[in-house]
Amino acid sequence: MISTERLAIRSPRDLRNTASLEGLQTEEQRRVLDVIAQLRRCNLESTLSLPQLVVCGDQSAGKSSVLEALTEIPFPRNDNLCTRFATEIILRRAELESLTIKVIPDAKRSNAEQDIIRSFVETITDFKELPGIMDKAMEVMGIGADSARAFAKDVLSIEIEGPDRPQLTLVDLPGLIQNATTGVTDEDVEMVRSITESYISQPRTICLAVISCLNDYANQGIITRIRKHDPKGERTLGIITKPDRVEKGSGSEAAFIALARNEDIRFNLGWHVLRNRNFQESHSSFAERNMVEEDFFRKSNFRVLEQDNVGIDALRARLSLLLFEHVKNELPKLRSELDGKLSETTTQLVNMGVKRSEAKECREFLTNLSLEFHGVCKSAIAGHYEGTYFQPKTKDAFSPQSTDAIRRLRALVQMMNEKFAARFRTHGHHYWIETEETKSKAKSKAKEDGSNEVESDGSKASFLKNMTPIILTEPEAIKWVKDALTRSRGRELSGTFNPLLVGELYWEQASKWRELSTDHLEDMSHICSTFLTILLKEKCPKDLYSRVRSIIQDALKERDDNAYAELERLMADLREYPINYNHYYLSEVQKKLMEKENLAFQKAVKDASTETERGEGEETHKSTHVDVGQLAKTFRKTMSGDGDMGQHSCAEILHRVIAIYKVLHKVFVQNITMQVVERHIVRGLENIFSPVTVNRMTDEEVEGIAAEPAAAKRHRAFLEDQLKKLSDGQRILKGVMRSTAA
Repeated sequence: MISTERLAIRSPRDLRNTASLEGLQTEEQRRVLDVIAQLRRCNLESTLSLPQLVVCGDQSAGKSSVLEALTEIPFPRNDNLCTRFATEIILRRAELESLTIKVIPDAKRSNAEQDIIRSFVETITDFKELPGIMDKAMEVMGIGADSARAFAKDVLSIEIEGPDRPQLTLVDLPGLIQNATTGVTDEDVEMVRSITESYISQPRTICLAVISCLNDYANQGIITRIRKHDPKGERTLGIITKPDRVEKGSGSEAAFIALARNEDIRFNLGWHVLRNRNFQESHSSFAERNMVEEDFFRKSNFRVLEQDNVGIDALRARLSLLLFEHVKNELPKLRSELDGKLSETTTQLVNMGVKRSEAKECREFLTNLSLEFHGVCKSAIAGHYEGTYFQPKTKDAFSPQSTDAIRRLRALVQMMNEKFAARFRTHGHHYWIETEETKSKAKSKAKEDGSNEVESDGSKASFLKNMTPIILTEPEAIKWVKDALTRSRGRELSGTFNPLLVGELYWEQASKWRELSTDHLEDMSHICSTFLTILLKEKCPKDLYSRVRSIIQDALKERDDNAYAELERLMADLREYPINYNHYYLSEVQKKLMEKENLAFQKAVKDASTETERGEGEETHKSTHVDVGQLAKTFRKTMSGDGDMGQHSCAEILHRVIAIYKVLHKVFVQNITMQVVERHIVRGLENIFSPVTVNRMTDEEVEGIAAEPAAAKRHRAFLEDQLKKLSDGQRILKGVMRSTAA
């Protein structure tokens, strides 16, 4: 039982390895055990279950005495104090003798506590310093003399190095406590049980279960714990201590001898009996201790046992071979497990993406991200769909609601602009002037551009329904013009009209243009925003998505503001009197005039024509006579509106309004798609988040956007540390496997 009250003082120079330790130092054994020692130096204990010897048992069973006898290292001892924490004894080969003490913190402690505990490292060259340093270690763990805590889950690690030391690690656990007593709470009892089970449950641990002859072994708690975690007894070696304290010839002595023969509680590794120093012998040397033990096993009733199963020398040789075979058998499985952990850790690190802790790393990461973002975005705008990003993921119809369609941005922009143009033709005018000519043209146009197709978007269908033009027959349209003419009349002579009236009627006919254009602008803005969101979600890590998205949103808002400002400029132009230099307008006016003249001429010819028949019988024939004077009179009358100059003017105004509307609505659609949508919404979309954007950022801005969260940094540091340990371990194991194969 380790304490700090007394120490048989010997310097490391006086602790050269005795011949009794040679059993642990054959060249082959040293080479194999050195592998585990190297793995431990990689700090892989928390990641992999490494082969180890664990001394466990009930309180005061003699565990620490077993540990001391095995290592021949004089630890501080006191029969009145118990081990309060797990103590890891690591023997290593090194050129110089040294002893290092440190504390491995419980993983459940806070980060601050762990940092404080890890900072405790003491190296000595004289065992005289050991008691004081161990007292300090206990204070660091919070179980000093003034502390209410009796036990700790931290591990006291004692590393002893020297040129003749064997490669060996032993762990001494706190003794199991059956019940709470003065100074020991129920929480302490549970903590000791938890510490013990955390070690003996590890599949590569060889349990050295220490049983004292002072108590009935059936009542010693370690047996129950061992059976729970090693039910077949495959990795447990029972150690019986204090055989000299049982009454000679008693039934109890016979029971323990039977136990040592593996006749009651069977362990595959069997049992071993040790006779350790009692209180009166505590000052004796290890050599003296061994002589007393040998004498006991020659004279006591325990002499009936096999010599290989009694005494410290036999135990040391037994453990040497046992640990050697155990490690050899576990190495292939250990390598397989290590490879799996390494692959898993590597995958986790890859999934975390590029490291982003310093400004340089953050800038490099953002530059690469923006470069990829810029490239995909530029291809989508140009209509180059060669990459895997653009390949369809579903069989959805090509529409603004389809993610696949939005990925192919240029194709969707083209489709939406064409739909806008079609809606403008069918719903852009306030009045639909219905004539035989317009009816036939409307049917033909509907078949051509699909303007009568049902909208898949319910809200869009409802919007267009509310935008349906008011149908006017030609007489109703003339009346509409006439009413406006009446309202706008100034000093014009009869038969003439105010030329500004054409503009006034045109404005009324174009009154829906703002609403239709705004709706299209909203659609295109939403599509481009959704495109960037989809692209960003696919390319950007989750932890900085919202920050990059914020940059994009700000840029999109600015672009939207510019687009709406451009639309307002176009609407301002619309409110001015129409100016036109397109010959199509005059052609349309002349066309209407010619159509009217043709109809008037045909009517005049018909009215001025008379038919006569000449001849008799079958020799008769018809002839038509045209009264030229009557024809001219009728033609003039028809062209002048039967003398109603107002009617004539209204018809002319209507024709001019229809003609100028046809010309300017095409110009307006072109302006909306090019000057508003293309110029401000689509063009340059790839420059919102590009390497140029990143280059303009300060280091503070770059870190503010790309730096990993604190939790992610800690997790990455943990994984990187884990990866280094595992990589070192893999290198070590590969070297062993190659040498073994050779």
